[in-house]
Amino acid sequence: MYYFDQAATSLKKPQAVADAMYDAIASGTIGNPSRGGHAASIHGSRIIFQTREKIAELLNASNYDVVLTKNATEALNLAIKGLFGSGDHIVTTVLEHNSVLRPLYELEAQGATLDFVTFDKETGVLNYEEFETLIHPKTKAIVVTAASNVTGVVTDLNFLSKLCRQHDLRLIVDGAQATGLVEMNLDELGVDVYCFTGHKSLYGPQGVGGMCVKKDVSIRPAYSGGSGTGTFSKTHPTSMPERLEAGTPNAHGLAGLLAGVEHVLAQGAAHLGQQAYALARYFYDHVQSLPGVNVYFEPQEKLSTGVVALNIANVDAAEFAVLLEDQYQILIRAGAHCAPLVHTFFGTKEQGMIRFSFSAMNTEEEVAYAIRVMKELMSHG
Repeated sequence: MYYFDQAATSLKKPQAVADAMYDAIASGTIGNPSRGGHAASIHGSRIIFQTREKIAELLNASNYDVVLTKNATEALNLAIKGLFGSGDHIVTTVLEHNSVLRPLYELEAQGATLDFVTFDKETGVLNYEEFETLIHPKTKAIVVTAASNVTGVVTDLNFLSKLCRQHDLRLIVDGAQATGLVEMNLDELGVDVYCFTGHKSLYGPQGVGGMCVKKDVSIRPAYSGGSGTGTFSKTHPTSMPERLEAGTPNAHGLAGLLAGVEHVLAQGAAHLGQQAYALARYFYDHVQSLPGVNVYFEPQEKLSTGVVALNIANVDAAEFAVLLEDQYQILIRAGAHCAPLVHTFFGTKEQGMIRFSFSAMNTEEEVAYAIRVMKELMSHG
């Protein structure tokens, strides 16, 4: 099997991740974190604490509270719905995933207003000059992806952070595609909320993620319940991160995430991102000129993740994906990729797009095989 759907979820994990998750269960030592004073509960709390510490180290987020969630989608919902409401104006982009768009549309139905920045069709780069033209007195925030899951292009967060400071706006970032591939320094950027998931380029299991919330940002909690503190209070704790974390955390999954983050720290996010880019570039260089192939964006060093999006003439993207799997054991992602406005922008709502996405867990030999298959298929028309 040749797996090129890393932007959806990393399939192969570092052995340390598997070992950590196995040990977390098999050792019988992890109890309910913060729900007792015995050794098992304390060990569970230690796993949670260490995970927060390592995430803060990876993202250079000493001025942030690390809130643990089950994925980036939950984190983005907490941030967007917990900070904004009726009457607020929010600027976002047409590159966004539905984990950003749907919460924003829900706010719009409640009386908020939205505007969307477009991108250059040739490069995939956002039209940054549009941001300032859309800001007005009711604007409260810019909500943006750190890297598109369709174009693979990395967002200039430094530019947007400066713009937000100039206009006293919140900056909310969907870091699902960039975390683990792009060096982040949240302390320098001053992003208000940075959301991430554990199962992509942090190599953790599915069902773990979180958000880094700047310490002066107050988000309305969406849930209340058990927290391990303040049992006799009628209200949920207001201190962070407990304020946004009700109920038992996924300590066993977080043990896996902790190992994944430690792997990224040891390798370096920039190094892992360069490996993913190099494989994407290798693939692009060999398929972009094949007859019938339309590659939408050229990967650019330090500006792109490991994503290559393309189509084959008028062939349905989903049909081509089935062909690749059934006949060549190549697994890729086809369709709309939960990013509907990109396809509206390109007129590919019906056809979809074929997405190859690579990571450091792929090899050049695997990519060479995919190139041979593409050449064979294109030569047959």
